[in-house]
Amino acid sequence: MAKVIVGMSGGVDSAVAAYLLKVAGYDVIGVTLRTWVSSTGKDSRCCEIDDARRIAWHLDIPYHVISCRTEFREMITDPFIQEYLQGRTPNPCVICNQKIKWEKMMEAAGVMQAEYIATGHYASIVSLESGRYTVQKSLYAPKDQTYMLYRLTQEQLRRTILPLGKLSKDEVRKIAERVGLPVAAKPDSQEICFVTDGDYVDYIEQNAEQEIPGEGFFVDTDGNRLGRHRGIIHYTVGQRKGLGLALGYPAYVKEIRTDTNEVVIGTEEELYRSRIYCDQLNYLSIAGLQTGERIRANVKIRYHHAAAPAWITLTEPDLAAVDFDSPVRAAAPGQSAVFYDGQDCVIGGGVIKNNS
Repeated sequence: MAKVIVGMSGGVDSAVAAYLLKVAGYDVIGVTLRTWVSSTGKDSRCCEIDDARRIAWHLDIPYHVISCRTEFREMITDPFIQEYLQGRTPNPCVICNQKIKWEKMMEAAGVMQAEYIATGHYASIVSLESGRYTVQKSLYAPKDQTYMLYRLTQEQLRRTILPLGKLSKDEVRKIAERVGLPVAAKPDSQEICFVTDGDYVDYIEQNAEQEIPGEGFFVDTDGNRLGRHRGIIHYTVGQRKGLGLALGYPAYVKEIRTDTNEVVIGTEEELYRSRIYCDQLNYLSIAGLQTGERIRANVKIRYHHAAAPAWITLTEPDLAAVDFDSPVRAAAPGQSAVFYDGQDCVIGGGVIKNNS
């Protein structure tokens, strides 16, 4: 069978993916990308090398560690900080999948003469009659990760195998237990890999190379001052907790104005929008849209959002208007909007430009 490079994080999902490919007859090589190391020397949850090496030894497969810390800083952590300084809410994992994980594994496949790469993501690769490739939602909806894969290129998809697309998390753990994988009971990571304590503000304050905007004013939609905020990096659109405001009604972050260092406060009703705009578009199941062309889709505006029906219209070469049948709540600039067809396949997606 063909040779395949498996990205191994040290977790149970990638371990079972490697096992399934080996028993299917593939020539499997394990690879861990060392992307980030904390000030104490601890690896991120995406590259726990000791666990990954133990898994490879257990499976009796070759194993390599590839350092890409410089690229990770330049393409992921530095832009992550810049996005928050600009009042946006980024999706670092989306960019990392395309520009770091897949790109580096493709490079490794070239060196090791492997035909394919594979990961433990919960999704399936679909080859369409048009000759294009896309990803389809996992049969196990709670773990579906297609939202994180919408920026992959056609060449990356063509050479990718995703063995877990039709399995549930319980099934994956049972396989791991049955074959004695040493990480069978290892808990999932629920945080950004380089924000190990879950506090992204601390990370920004410790790693930003420029001055961080300080305190400013909370204002209402008419510009009336309501109180002082701690700095715009502490807030994101839709946030309610931690505002420290007593207004007599539930208050939410509606908008962040970096030019005036203001955080706009509104009611929950004011968070809803019928139209958003997206740029930085990437297409999977279709080659693209012509200016003025529109298509029907179900659109997710964040990872845990239930996709909502909408019309997508290309208004400029890299700008799409998304008009929802019913208003959606708290579409945060910087987050991804991912477009799905009726078969739960990804049409494409983009980055939310604004929420008005």
